[in-house]
Amino acid sequence: MEKVIYILWRNSAIAQEEWCRTVRGAVADKLVSLGALGVQVNVCDAVAAPAEQYRTGMGHQPNIEAAIQLWLHSANDEQRKPFDEAIQAACWRMAAYLVSESQLLFNERHPPQVGQRTQCYAQVTLFACRKDVPREYWLDIWRNSHSQVAIDTQDTFYYTQNLVVRPLTFGAPPYEAIVEEGFPDEALTSVHAFFDAVGDDAKLAEKQRLMAESCNRFIDFTTIDVVPTSQYLIKPR
Repeated sequence: MEKVIYILWRNSAIAQEEWCRTVRGAVADKLVSLGALGVQVNVCDAVAAPAEQYRTGMGHQPNIEAAIQLWLHSANDEQRKPFDEAIQAACWRMAAYLVSESQLLFNERHPPQVGQRTQCYAQVTLFACRKDVPREYWLDIWRNSHSQVAIDTQDTFYYTQNLVVRPLTFGAPPYEAIVEEGFPDEALTSVHAFFDAVGDDAKLAEKQRLMAESCNRFIDFTTIDVVPTSQYLIKPR
């Protein structure tokens, strides 16, 4: 089994909410019918819109507006082609990545229900790592050090790290890591809730400092894209 993450850009001629419904509806159903072993869809819908305060788009414009995570028997070009075509037909642009998944926290606070929005603010972050840091070093920092900092400083209850093995489509932005984290819905509008520091400005400031210092060790901030989304589990792997 291999995991592929697609990132999608919407055709601006299509209304955002209509497009989001299509991606998590007809497109996702098509991917299931094609034989995907697992399907999850993240969309920038109206529910996630209040979290635009967290969005960064350092890597490119226009903004990413959806991500589709697929588990397939094979991510080879010929076996992946029907899935690529189904997704490409529904968007202005898409890029696909073969990834190696590491799941640190399972969502036990608000377990996903098939076909429904998961009760959380799902943040998808894509980035490349600092070129002045050897790959072995930044990978060790990200996986074996930063992970715990993120868990300790934020109210995270779902956390998946995806190491990009290689891009699968021409012109895909050169991301090296794709992360998805789940936070309480209160974090959509409250930075204090995001950092588990409700009612405590000093605690918030300290947690933000610790998180920023950790990220600065390995992330190239000229490449980072933070995408606020709603998560939909379509087919459990």
